[in-house]
Amino acid sequence: MIGRGVSRRTLLSAAALGCAGLAGGCGFARGGDSLRYWNLFSGGDGETMKTMLDGYRATHPGVALEDVTLEWGDRYYTKLAMAGAAERAPDIAILHLGRLPAFAPGGLIDEMRPDLLRQSGIGPEHFPPGLWRRSMRNGRLFAIPLDTHPFVQYYNTDVCGAAGLLDEHGRLRTLTGRDEVREALRAVKGVTGSTGLLLETTGDGVGPWRLFWSLYRQAGGELFTPDGTRSALDERKVADVLGFVQGLHEEGLAAGEMDADGAIALFSSDRAGFFWFGEWEVQTFLTAEMNFGMTRFPGIFGPPLAEADSHAFVLPHRDRTDRDHLLVYDFIATLLRDSTRWAEGGHIPAYLPVTNGDAYARMQPQSEYRSVIDDVQLDPDVWFAGSGSRLWTELNAVLGPAMDGRLRIDRAVAQIRYVIEDLLATPNPTA
Repeated sequence: MIGRGVSRRTLLSAAALGCAGLAGGCGFARGGDSLRYWNLFSGGDGETMKTMLDGYRATHPGVALEDVTLEWGDRYYTKLAMAGAAERAPDIAILHLGRLPAFAPGGLIDEMRPDLLRQSGIGPEHFPPGLWRRSMRNGRLFAIPLDTHPFVQYYNTDVCGAAGLLDEHGRLRTLTGRDEVREALRAVKGVTGSTGLLLETTGDGVGPWRLFWSLYRQAGGELFTPDGTRSALDERKVADVLGFVQGLHEEGLAAGEMDADGAIALFSSDRAGFFWFGEWEVQTFLTAEMNFGMTRFPGIFGPPLAEADSHAFVLPHRDRTDRDHLLVYDFIATLLRDSTRWAEGGHIPAYLPVTNGDAYARMQPQSEYRSVIDDVQLDPDVWFAGSGSRLWTELNAVLGPAMDGRLRIDRAVAQIRYVIEDLLATPNPTA
């Protein structure tokens, strides 16, 4: 029998995504209090999460907590969709907020209980309004944000200091507009003798989409109408944004065709003044013992808006009692209150009592870009967007070559238009 709220079509569609078996098994015997938690954190993130989970276990010895880490990306979401459709899901899981439009409508995740959340001390006043709004669908709460992870600007303090770009406190002066950014890049190129800026434009990473969405949103661009059913692509703004980045490469201010690993290695070796990327590499550069700082991504086409997503807690579909809900919400609350630790990896805690606290304010350079949490630019509110989504994969194949000069701007615009129209014509397999 298919569970309540999950259609036969949803179950078959989830199976069609290619999940032939769920890693580690999905069911578990409920003897006493127990929790099963899925996440997609690996590397430094994964180690930090394990430390936080050990802290939960130490303060909750009566709860048997089993945590399962699965591979980041579309495979994770395929397995999560199958688990929710088949009612063999964990008690709680991590979901990127950008993926919520694909999961909430089909009954793959269950709504939260605000009345019971309150008993764990969690309410909307504890989160940035924008993140809380994106956690809801049709007035119902489906997610609790853990963090936001924005696109940021790393800068080499030695190089930028020699280029005259630091203020009296040794921090980067605010750069505003295309001309100021170009002049700053010319100045640091004069110091390094090689390049001013490092970008990811090749490989299977996330850099091209994150840079494009940041600049395009600064310019006021939209990809879809508010209801997500039609294209709102502004081809002139797309061409303007891509032309600006391509021009940086043509002038030699940005390094040429490069993947994320190459850009990270070059920045670590003082070969550039700036690196535009996700904030999660902060520990890489701290470990390298280089002199660097971090700021919000600069306002080049308008306000300093930046692409971001948010790791959030969700309830994969399964039957739950009030006690089950309360156990999960206490788990969420415990991790949120410990999220100063989570911020060590660069993510901005979504829980405002932590984000506005003294411990986080003292964290350098992580707290330097905290203000972006109030106006982060999450992905478009459509089912095919979000981390590791079809939107990212298909657009990155166009954006990267356009940014580093391998693809003409007019052809890139035409290909972007085709991708948008094709995705809009594709039915949501879980709806």
